[in-house]
Amino acid sequence: MQKIKSLMTRQGLKSPPESLSDLGAIESLRVPGKEEFRELREQPTDPQAEQELINSIEQIYFSTDSFDIVKYELEKLPPVLNLQELEEYRDKLKQQQAAVSRKVADLILEKQPAYVKELERVTSLQTGLQLAAVICTNGRRHLNIAKEGFTQASLGLLANQRKRQLLIGLLKSLRTIKTLQRTDVRLSEMLEEEDYPGAIQLCLECQKAASTFKHYSCISELNSKLQDTLEQIEEQLDVALSKICKNFDINHYTKVQQAYRLLGKTQTAMDQLHMHFTQAIHNTVFQVVLGYVELCAGNTDTKFQKLQYKDLCTHITSDSYIPCLADLCKALWEVMLSYYRTMEWHEKHDNEDTTSASEGSNMSSEETNFDRGYIKKKLEHGLTRIWQDVQLKVKTYLLGTDLSIFKYDDFIFVLDIISRLMQVGEEFCGSKSEVLQESIRKQSINYFKNYHRTRLDELRMFLENETWELCPVKSNFSILQLHEFKFMEQSRSPSVSPSKQPASTSSKTETLFEQYCSVGNPFEIHANHNDEETEDVLASNGYESDEQEKSAYQEYDSDSDVPEELKRDYVDEQTGDAPVKSVSRETLKSRKKSDYSLNKVNAPILTNTTLNVIRLVGKYMQMMNILKPIAFDVIHFMSQLFDYYLYAVYTFFGRNDSLESTGLGLSSSRLRTTLNRIQESLIDMEVTADPTVTLTAAEERKEKVPSPHLSHLVVLTSGDTLYGLAERVVATESLVFLAEQFEFLQPHLDAVMPAVKKPFLQQFYSQTVSTASELRKPIYWIVAGKAIDYEQMLLLMANVKWDVKEIMSQHNIYVDALLKEFEQFNRRLNEVSKRVRIPLPVSNILWEHCIRLANRTIVEGYANVKKCSNEGRALMQLDFQQFLMKLEKLTDIRPIPDKEFVETYIKAYYLTENDMERWIKEHREYSTKQLTNLVNVCLGSHINKKARQKLLAAIDDIDRPKR
Repeated sequence: MQKIKSLMTRQGLKSPPESLSDLGAIESLRVPGKEEFRELREQPTDPQAEQELINSIEQIYFSTDSFDIVKYELEKLPPVLNLQELEEYRDKLKQQQAAVSRKVADLILEKQPAYVKELERVTSLQTGLQLAAVICTNGRRHLNIAKEGFTQASLGLLANQRKRQLLIGLLKSLRTIKTLQRTDVRLSEMLEEEDYPGAIQLCLECQKAASTFKHYSCISELNSKLQDTLEQIEEQLDVALSKICKNFDINHYTKVQQAYRLLGKTQTAMDQLHMHFTQAIHNTVFQVVLGYVELCAGNTDTKFQKLQYKDLCTHITSDSYIPCLADLCKALWEVMLSYYRTMEWHEKHDNEDTTSASEGSNMSSEETNFDRGYIKKKLEHGLTRIWQDVQLKVKTYLLGTDLSIFKYDDFIFVLDIISRLMQVGEEFCGSKSEVLQESIRKQSINYFKNYHRTRLDELRMFLENETWELCPVKSNFSILQLHEFKFMEQSRSPSVSPSKQPASTSSKTETLFEQYCSVGNPFEIHANHNDEETEDVLASNGYESDEQEKSAYQEYDSDSDVPEELKRDYVDEQTGDAPVKSVSRETLKSRKKSDYSLNKVNAPILTNTTLNVIRLVGKYMQMMNILKPIAFDVIHFMSQLFDYYLYAVYTFFGRNDSLESTGLGLSSSRLRTTLNRIQESLIDMEVTADPTVTLTAAEERKEKVPSPHLSHLVVLTSGDTLYGLAERVVATESLVFLAEQFEFLQPHLDAVMPAVKKPFLQQFYSQTVSTASELRKPIYWIVAGKAIDYEQMLLLMANVKWDVKEIMSQHNIYVDALLKEFEQFNRRLNEVSKRVRIPLPVSNILWEHCIRLANRTIVEGYANVKKCSNEGRALMQLDFQQFLMKLEKLTDIRPIPDKEFVETYIKAYYLTENDMERWIKEHREYSTKQLTNLVNVCLGSHINKKARQKLLAAIDDIDRPKR
């Protein structure tokens, strides 16, 4: 670069800055001549070689810093000089200089037209500047002339105008100050109108205006007055905020929030609001309880106002306890509803704030988001805090009085109120109300234990005084018609699965806060609740109409028509099918032999005691439905009601030590297990007052109930009444009906039972409820065993001669006697059915038992035969076939019970020795006596003594395990 500059200097050129700074020397600027350029350009050049020479130049020569080239080159010389090397280096420098010069010459020639054009523009600019200087000179001269031409009067006019403007500004300031002085009156009016945002806005504007005129001495006092007014507004604003806690008003709260927003104290307002809600809860409950205490005390003694809330609750009387609790919950509901609506207000206005903040500055948006987040967290945290305060206040109230003094209905009423309050709490903050739940659970269990114990004693008293007469109810009777089960209809019966319920019911379900947000109170329902409705479940004289009563006692033979009423009312008791409108005459005729329920309306069979037990179950379920945490205890007590009823029916009508000795399996192992369990866990078999009994044993006995005793008014020994068959039917079928009602309630019980306790419920239903129908066999067996004179039949059979020599064509007289017994049994059943409807399953069991006993008596009679011929065995066949033929006309039970038992025994007379041994081992249903008779009497004539001993030994082997 230094070489380029030196070349330009030699050629008379200057750098652009230098040339522009010295415009006077433009004329003397020398431009290289065309000959010089041509001389440089005509020299033979190689572009690539030229470029290599330029690239070989040291970098320092291109530096913008000035330096001494000669000094630089001399310093590079070696200590020992070599002339030839110096000349070569000099030539190299000259070649580099020449290459640079040619390059510069090419660039100058290339830019020369532009240079000339720019030079002309600079010349034109110089001319314009000279013209501007002339114009400026003329302007200054004219300004001096104008200045000298102004007069003293003109300047005075301007001064007066300036004073006028100052006085106008002063007048405006005085008017503003006068307005500020009168502001306090307007502020007072706005506060009376509760226009807090307007008052604060006006006060802030006044303060801003006052700061503008602070140079006036009268403004300092006004500033102090405005500050006091602003503080007064804040105090009234806090009072207004406290009113929100009991009666939320949207417009009122909106004004309050706007006022706090103008003050920039939205967070402070939220802190104050929560403090007011806490105070409102305390003041509300205290005033409600205090009002009832003073009302009951009958005076206005101020001593109650000085008591603590906990001590005040102990002065509530039992008569005023429930109304006070209802009012207490109503007042607390108002507080929680106000908080709920406050949260709704903030959720709604948060969206509006977000929209308005997005239109403002970034800083405003950040502050708004921070305030909104703080308020949201504060409100969410306050939900739990307020609900905890409510629970503690109600818990304190509950603990102030012993709930055991209340009657059951009143206690249920209290539970209902508390349950509704817990529902409110769950909807309020999602809490499970642990504090309140634990408190009421303990009191409920203690109350319910005592109540249940009393009810068990009452049940024992009812059972011991029960005459087992039919309680007349209508054919369409349902437990849902009873007052105690009305709650199931109101809450939709749980027996209907959720999947079968209309979808709209779940989608349209409203919370209590949504339902009572504008008007009403969820606790007003309980205050106005009454059960003045009458139950329409009883029928007069057991019939629902005179027409049915008239048709009930009609007798029908094979040629009579069946009335249409009975066709409509006919229900298959065995299958439980719905009434069939079109039933053929043949069907009814075929069934009337054993169906003794055709002459009665198909109403459920139950007693007054059964109805009382059902009502108790309804009451228990009410408590369980209201307070689900004690569901297991309630269901356990409900199971004891059923257990005791089942045990009483068995004890009264089914206990007979001779039953199991028959070997017919009348009582299943499941039934025996159930009865043993009930006796061990529920029945107090020891009726002694031994003072040495331990405390543990006494507590265990306290949980048990003495075994009931059948009323002396119930006679079970008369043959005319089939040994109390009517009472047995009423007792047994009422138990079956009770079991059916428990089955109906199972889905509801299963829904409220805790998951960990559901195995108990399943076990109760599978091992106890399902065994109720099994009691029919042992109970009706006793009737069957006495209804027919089986001993007389054995005596008649003993008089028959079986070793006849010729085949008889006439059956023996004992067959006719037995059939007469069955005919008499049939007539007695008809007589009993006029008192009590005998369901088809019952009549079938009775006939089955009687036929089974008759057939076994026949076998026993054949086993008593001392001598028997082949013709005698044929006579046995004839007698039995005659018996079957006549019996089938009396009953429609098919197949005849134990028919094979008799036929197999008779056919065994014809077996050979080898077949008999196998037959004995296969048929263990026969007694040792019966098998021994077969061997001794029937086979003794055609087998030897050794063979007979062998068969007897086989029989003895079979009998040995039984012993």
